[in-house]
Amino acid sequence: MWDKKASAALRRKLLKWFDEHQRDLPWRSNKTLYRIWISEIMLQQTQVATVIDYYTRFMKRFPTVKTLAAADESEVLKLWEGLGYYRRARQLHAAAIEIVDNRGGVFPEAFDEVLSLPGIGRYTAGAILSIATDQRLPILEGNTIRLYARLLGMKSDPRMTPNQKVLWEFAESIVPRRRCGDFNQALMEVGNQICKPKQPLCEQCPIVSLCPTAMHGWQDVIPAKGKKVIYEDLREAVLLISKTTRGQKNWLVRVCGPDERWTGLWDFPRYTFDAESTEEDLAAQLKQKTGLSVSLESYGRPIKHAVTRYRIELHCFEAVNVTGRLKKQSTETQWATLKQLQGLPMSVTGRKIVGRLETEASC
Repeated sequence: MWDKKASAALRRKLLKWFDEHQRDLPWRSNKTLYRIWISEIMLQQTQVATVIDYYTRFMKRFPTVKTLAAADESEVLKLWEGLGYYRRARQLHAAAIEIVDNRGGVFPEAFDEVLSLPGIGRYTAGAILSIATDQRLPILEGNTIRLYARLLGMKSDPRMTPNQKVLWEFAESIVPRRRCGDFNQALMEVGNQICKPKQPLCEQCPIVSLCPTAMHGWQDVIPAKGKKVIYEDLREAVLLISKTTRGQKNWLVRVCGPDERWTGLWDFPRYTFDAESTEEDLAAQLKQKTGLSVSLESYGRPIKHAVTRYRIELHCFEAVNVTGRLKKQSTETQWATLKQLQGLPMSVTGRKIVGRLETEASC
């Protein structure tokens, strides 16, 4: 099916549609390698609507790769707070430092050099260079995997290694010689807005006449579903420990270490709290880790949230009768006021707890 004539029709129809329907997004004005790089990292596993405000704030604070490289990682994480997948932010910062230290502060334009940067894979390198410099490079990500699978009538799981090879080959074969960046953006835009996973809007699709899946009514079976994610249920406890200094309440928080969930973010002391655990067990763990002796009281309702393959039920406890002296920790630990907590990068659940504390303090 995909001979030169069909491929040419695909390019023509997609570019015409993009010219008429492309969204007005902040990274599409003043397209530079740096700006496109930031947008592509933020857009990984995150919806466009969510990214827009984060991107705007991030670019205002870090308008160049040099300003990003010069920042403290905690400030980068603070601006990323709530966007999730924090490893992206840490790798983004590491890549900026590498560009400044080893490349004179100039973002590379060669594919292999871009690919070598932390946090950048084949898709991201191709997207950055095609959109920013119009290099003839293919892309393959969530939206285009689905779109390509339907254009090819691929009934088996497109995530399988042999099918990934087929999809990359198809992606390479259809990239035009000109307007490569617009073409790749059109593919992603159609995949996101029209060729949806469920109930695709085929009547609005500019390339429906070229799609065997639409022709045969296979939209519900292509792409094939992958293996269902099996979630693991976890129960955890977070301990709210405070002390009052000069009439002001301070809360104990710590930086999550390199092997922990939310590396580099600040959190209240947190421990596993399975069905057999007691408040006394938590107090004993706290004393062993920090040297502080406490009694614990339940604080508010548990918070339920999901992280990767875990479903977590987080129980909150407030410490009373705090005695002892805080001992040195393996990761940074500090006492912080509510105002200081606002300036620290925290996980979503940590920020929710700070919100509860603020509400209580204002009553």
